[in-house]
Amino acid sequence: MKLKRIKGDFTICTVADENEIDLTKEFCFAGKTDEEISLVCMTWDVPERTLRREDGWKAFRIEGELDFSLIGILAEISALLAAAKIGIFVVSTYKTDYVLVKKEQYEKALGTLGGEGYEID
Repeated sequence: MKLKRIKGDFTICTVADENEIDLTKEFCFAGKTDEEISLVCMTWDVPERTLRREDGWKAFRIEGELDFSLIGILAEISALLAAAKIGIFVVSTYKTDYVLVKKEQYEKALGTLGGEGYEID
């Protein structure tokens, strides 16, 4: 399985108003529930007004379109990184999954996965 590095730094934050979110940006993952409006985006694209934010994330994606019948891909990646004591934040889209890791552990995460046969691009 191939993993693709995403260039740049990411931020995970919450915003008070969904109108603060610019959906035209290249990477913009927004979620709204009865409790919050969450946003994952490139750090330079974070809205001016956030309620909470955590900077310092790097990301990679699982390459290719993941069919809904495929089982266990994200579970395996998660288990390998958990065994290496690396925390993750995951965003799933219709097509694939994006895995975010704190910047300090990013190379270790990719090295761990590469050592288990994942191709890193």
